[in-house]
Amino acid sequence: MSNLFYQSGAKRPVLDHAQGVYMWDQQGNRYLDGSSGAMVCNIGHSNPNVLAAMRRQMEKSTFGYRLHFETEASEALANKLAELTPEGLNKVFFVSGGSEAVESAMKLARQYAIATDKPTRWKVISRSPSYHGCTLGALAVTGYSSLTAPFAPMMQEMPKIPAPRAYLDGLDPNDPKTGIHYADMLEAQILREGPETVLAFIIEPIGGASTGALVPPVGYMDRIRQICDQYGVVLIADEVMTGAGRTGTFLGCEHWGLRPDIVVMSKGLGAGYVPLGAVIADDKIVDAVMDKGGFAHGFTYAGNPLACAAGLAVLDEIASQNLCANATSTGDKLIARLHGLMQKHDVIGDVRGKGLLTAFEFMADRSTKAPLPPHLNAHQLFVDLAYARGLIVYSRRTRDGIAGDHILVCPPLIIDDTHIDEIITGLDATLTEFMTHIHPKINAG
Repeated sequence: MSNLFYQSGAKRPVLDHAQGVYMWDQQGNRYLDGSSGAMVCNIGHSNPNVLAAMRRQMEKSTFGYRLHFETEASEALANKLAELTPEGLNKVFFVSGGSEAVESAMKLARQYAIATDKPTRWKVISRSPSYHGCTLGALAVTGYSSLTAPFAPMMQEMPKIPAPRAYLDGLDPNDPKTGIHYADMLEAQILREGPETVLAFIIEPIGGASTGALVPPVGYMDRIRQICDQYGVVLIADEVMTGAGRTGTFLGCEHWGLRPDIVVMSKGLGAGYVPLGAVIADDKIVDAVMDKGGFAHGFTYAGNPLACAAGLAVLDEIASQNLCANATSTGDKLIARLHGLMQKHDVIGDVRGKGLLTAFEFMADRSTKAPLPPHLNAHQLFVDLAYARGLIVYSRRTRDGIAGDHILVCPPLIIDDTHIDEIITGLDATLTEFMTHIHPKINAG
């Protein structure tokens, strides 16, 4: 009996050790980490250079509270992030995770509005489906009813617009008119709310777990930036999953030349070595807040030197191993191979993604895009079957967390062609077994 509890009572074997893209349990069974944990371990497991950097920092200090000391590690990591993010985003606030980063960004935007004499602005528009974190503030901008509904009475829910799921709506994602169609929903929502009340718009540049690697249609991101500028709305890019090279560029928004006002990062920034996240903000936002008395917000472990030393070493590995380029090249191969699986297995209704943030979605009927019956819990069944074969993948439900099963395939950025072969072989075999479980049930209704 375990004294620990987590999201469910499901049992897993005890982890023994991990190296590169592989993990081993105490019985000696090997698993390929095809989802980088929860899209976290971007540089793979047990990287010796990161471990060495952590040891060096541990010999100096493991903690220094930011109000008492500045630390070389936190200053160096902040400098590096300012170099890697769009021009003018030079101010960095460290946190321990993605939910903390999102909360911090929203509170920073709110204090900026107050500091610039716009106290009526407080609404943060987001999309549905979307996922921005599990704390109450982050849940308020999350569009995923299976996660948010139990806590609705406890939070101030924020307005939502539809995510640009062109593939479900029968629209061409390569037609600029499609991008404009979805982006203009933001302007319409701002006008409904009253522009003087709208503080920010938060967006995942490429969808994460809630929409399964959803890439926005052509023209969408440019129009979003125009609308935010027109109405004085702070644009927050949630790069918790897409950042740190995952999609082939350091930030996902770089694919469209988008310059947000605030960027939030975590996951791949600490890469599984330490809890670490960051808010990177425009100078004018932070300067205005600091000039009016400072940021009324903080965390005990903000700027922890051990975490920052690890994060800096992770960024060095991303650069020295050219992992953004590898994510692009291997990601293209992986997506092509997933399309091959789609041709072989009718249950796959869509394949999407960019770099090594990829996914495929199950459908009962491709022509109607009907999802698999929710009671089958198909996404979890597939994960369990793949796990039994030594392949770890990640799953969620695309349609508001209620239906539309999808599988995320997001291995570490260090993978090579051999690893892709192993992933596809495992997925192929799992799909064949998967269909023997669900096909009779689909036919039976």
